[in-house]
Amino acid sequence: MRLLAYTPIHVDFAEFRRRQERYDALSPAGVSVVLRNIGPDAPRALDTETDVRASEVALAAAFRASDPDEFDGYLPDCVLDPCAEEADSFERPLYGLTRLTASFYASQGHRLGALARNAAIAAELDRRVAGYGIAAEPTVVMDLSFDDIADSRAWADAVTVHARALTCSVAINACSAVDLTGPRTTPLVVDPTATALRLLALRDELEIAS
Repeated sequence: MRLLAYTPIHVDFAEFRRRQERYDALSPAGVSVVLRNIGPDAPRALDTETDVRASEVALAAAFRASDPDEFDGYLPDCVLDPCAEEADSFERPLYGLTRLTASFYASQGHRLGALARNAAIAAELDRRVAGYGIAAEPTVVMDLSFDDIADSRAWADAVTVHARALTCSVAINACSAVDLTGPRTTPLVVDPTATALRLLALRDELEIAS
């Protein structure tokens, strides 16, 4: 399965390379992710609802402009599952990191929550999960900066502190590009990118048709 991913924001080369290397490391056998930078017309960070909406518009245009013959599916590099409402309009299946992750854990009887770096991301994630019909408690806001995404230690420290405010059994780490480090927390905080890629590999193994 060959997937096309776009960053939801315009990133510099170092951040782009870090994200592609992360996909390379996380992708199970049989799954590969080709990441592309969305470009300078997109926001530089998702700090406001306006940024979220602008990112979604840019991603939809990018997927529509891609060559569908080169890929088996599209994978927005964003835990907010941008373009989910438009999934049926693309020439290839659109997979959502949060939809795959949340649906799996909900199917196992877990109550879900999430941790996000800012209020805009938290609000959009809550809207998205509710739209999927999945019960979840409100996302906890950690008040982190964009630079903290690449700082695994700072992110892990924040997760350890803020996870205590959750009562769920599984919490989604609401950033697609963060490496989870540090001790195991309660609730269990899961990486939506790693989880989604493993589920897509299983889907391919079971030969489930799109």
